[in-house]
Amino acid sequence: MRRAIFFSIAFAINAVLSLSAQAKYEDVTGLWKTFDDSTGEQKSTAEIYIEDGKLFGKLVKVRDESAVCDACDEDDSRYNKKVLGMTFITDMKLNNDGVWADGEILDPENGKTYDCEIWLDGDALKVRGYIGFFFRTQQWLR
Repeated sequence: MRRAIFFSIAFAINAVLSLSAQAKYEDVTGLWKTFDDSTGEQKSTAEIYIEDGKLFGKLVKVRDESAVCDACDEDDSRYNKKVLGMTFITDMKLNNDGVWADGEILDPENGKTYDCEIWLDGDALKVRGYIGFFFRTQQWLR
């Protein structure tokens, strides 16, 4: 009897945790407006999506639809490819704090990739690119 109660409680807790994790997945997905750091104007629209349990981001709207990533490293598969439609956030994993981390973000303007963290802050998505102790955080809006 005690075992049955224990397993019932464990099953219920697992179900609640699974629903909570699923909600965190769905909260960050969708279309997000990105903004220019210096002017504050909308720069692009990014689609955030989950594939095989990892988070990715693709640029679905950009100011200059003919722009290519000519600053990307020549060894990068995105070198000289159109920025529109480009996957620029890759392989993010959800950690126990509800933060997506351990992936990379590409800045198509300078061709550099940075370690990345992404989390929700109210209705905004916080996106942080960093190298070591140096970082820059942007706020994206739906």
